[in-house]
Amino acid sequence: MRDAYHEELDSISDSLVEMARLVGSAMGRATTALLDADLELAESVIAADEKINGLHHDLENRAIDLLARQQPVATDLRIVVTSLRMSADLERCGDLARHVAKVARLRYPETAVPNDLHPIVLEMGQLAQRLVAKAGLVIATKDVDKALELEADDDAIDALHRELFSHLLDDRWHHGIETAVDVTLVGRYYERFADHAVSVAKRVVYLVTGEHVDDFTATAEPAE
Repeated sequence: MRDAYHEELDSISDSLVEMARLVGSAMGRATTALLDADLELAESVIAADEKINGLHHDLENRAIDLLARQQPVATDLRIVVTSLRMSADLERCGDLARHVAKVARLRYPETAVPNDLHPIVLEMGQLAQRLVAKAGLVIATKDVDKALELEADDDAIDALHRELFSHLLDDRWHHGIETAVDVTLVGRYYERFADHAVSVAKRVVYLVTGEHVDDFTATAEPAE
C-alpha cells in the first residue's frame, strides 16, 4: 500500500518535469513565432496551452486526492503542498508563453519586435528556456546546489530586460507607441516567465531542506 502511495508521489514529480518541458518548448516556439511573424506557429503555441492547463488540473486533483486519502505528514506533506505550488508556477509559465504568441498573432503579418531589438528578445527567449529546463532538472534530481544557481541565472534576464527598456526610453526611438507597448509587454512576459522558473527552484530547496531559500543560504554562509 505504501509502495503505491510513493509511486503516486513520484508520478506527481514526473508530471512537474513534463510541465517544465512543455512550457520551455512553448516559450521557444512563441519566440520564433514572434520574431519571424509565423502565424501558424503562434496559433500552435496558443492551442497547446490547453495541454499544460490539463496537466496542471490533473496534478491538482491527484494531490488533493492524496491529501484526503493518505493524510501525509512531515516530508510527504511538504512534497504534496510544494508540488501544488510548483504546478501553479509552471502553469503560469505556459500562460506567459501563450501571451508572447498572442502578440505575434496580433501583429501578423508584421513582426511586433523591430529588427534592431531581435537579438535582445531572442536571447531573452533562449535564457528563459534554459532557466525552465534547469528548473525541470532540479525537480527531477532534487539538486539543491543547482536550484540555488537559478537565481543568479535570472540576473541575466533582468539585465536584458533593462537593456530592452533603455531602448524604449531612448530619444532615438522611432518605431512608434504601438510597437513600444508590444515590446514592453513582451519584455515583461519573459521576465515573469524567468521569475516563475526561479520560484520553482526555490520550492525544491524548501522541499528537500525544509527551509526557505533565504534561511537556507544564510545558514550555509560561513560567519564573518
